[in-house]
Amino acid sequence: MKIEDMAKNAKSASIVLAAAGTDEKNSALQAVAVALKARSDEIIAANNKDLEESRKNSLAEPLMKRLKFDENKIQDVTAGIQSLIGLPDPVGETRDATELDSGLELFRVSCPIGVIGVIFESRPDALVQISTLCLKSGNAVLLKGGSEAINTNRILAEIITAASESAGMPSGWIQLLETRSEVSDMLKMDSYIDLIIPRGSNEFVRYIMDNSNIAVMGHADGICHVYVDADADPDMAEAVCVDSKCQYVAVCNAAETLLVHEQIAGSFLPRIKGALEKCNVELYGCPRTAEIIEVKPAAEDQWGTEYLDYAISVRVVSGMDQAIEHINTWGSGHTDSIVTGNRNTAARFISLVDSGNVFWNCSTRFSDGYRYGLGAEVGISTGKIHARGPVGLEGLVIYKFILMGSGQTVKEYADGTRSFTHKKLDAEFGL
Repeated sequence: MKIEDMAKNAKSASIVLAAAGTDEKNSALQAVAVALKARSDEIIAANNKDLEESRKNSLAEPLMKRLKFDENKIQDVTAGIQSLIGLPDPVGETRDATELDSGLELFRVSCPIGVIGVIFESRPDALVQISTLCLKSGNAVLLKGGSEAINTNRILAEIITAASESAGMPSGWIQLLETRSEVSDMLKMDSYIDLIIPRGSNEFVRYIMDNSNIAVMGHADGICHVYVDADADPDMAEAVCVDSKCQYVAVCNAAETLLVHEQIAGSFLPRIKGALEKCNVELYGCPRTAEIIEVKPAAEDQWGTEYLDYAISVRVVSGMDQAIEHINTWGSGHTDSIVTGNRNTAARFISLVDSGNVFWNCSTRFSDGYRYGLGAEVGISTGKIHARGPVGLEGLVIYKFILMGSGQTVKEYADGTRSFTHKKLDAEFGL
């Protein structure tokens, strides 16, 4: 099928899906979860084909970890679907109500965005998360995953399509793209597609923005930092640093840079070096770091490196202000954490670090839609539009203004016959 036909079908489906009730959407999600479990053997077999082909092509180990979709991953995504079913429907919520005048009432009500195009990396679990979030939020979706996962993506899309349509969802609400040329064509489909979410590097996101008239919600690099302050508890700092870097290295919310206050660098750096090296992490450091522990020298551009592997950059800073300056200069606006026992220091860090997720005394790995209770995520938005941070259900709806009157005309207000009251109402929209 041509990409234009796919986009047209998705647009038609989005209109029907926008009117689907909560029970209808939840029933479809339940059918998808059941079907994924029932056909797990087929999914794993398809994934093994992708893994085997990727090994032949010497795919990097971190990417191999992302690509693997085994029984545990299937359990994880089905658990995510159950969590999603339990969340409130984000569509049809009254966000604001105002009486413009007696008998003239204005409501701001949430509604689906429409058709969303998502380009994501070689993570088959992302396909399940993205499509089910779109279903719950009433959006049609065009999906383009990494070519390494082509067999896994095909079977997953087939299962989700069949199960959801059998449960009453409109045909064409989910479409799978497989080639780069289809992505290029998709960028031209502004008549049918309302939003594009590209997950990838800053360069990739910029390319999408520069080559499409469609609105783009950017999910760029994950250059995440942990800053260990002079007032940090050493045990806590070690635990947070190790988890941020090592719990799962091949993800965008893993720490890539460690910043350490100069007052504790002499004692903390040898400690954290030992802890990280137990996890086989390679350290790259600034000259001041190299004076304290043995590290490979960090080049200037290395502060902007997303390793997605067992490596980390380390810098000794003069204090929190230099740490903040470093983060705002080299970070990607994703997730940054401070470890400190000083509440005032933490408050200043949280206020001044310009990122979508800013943490105090906890791992950067908590930056995740599922862990936030958002029902997984379509990605992390590092921009400053209607959604920022993990984009879950709330980020996949917009709103419309609904005005309910009783024959009023603007002429009455223009000539002074009537005047506005603009009184806030505690009311829900309904017909």
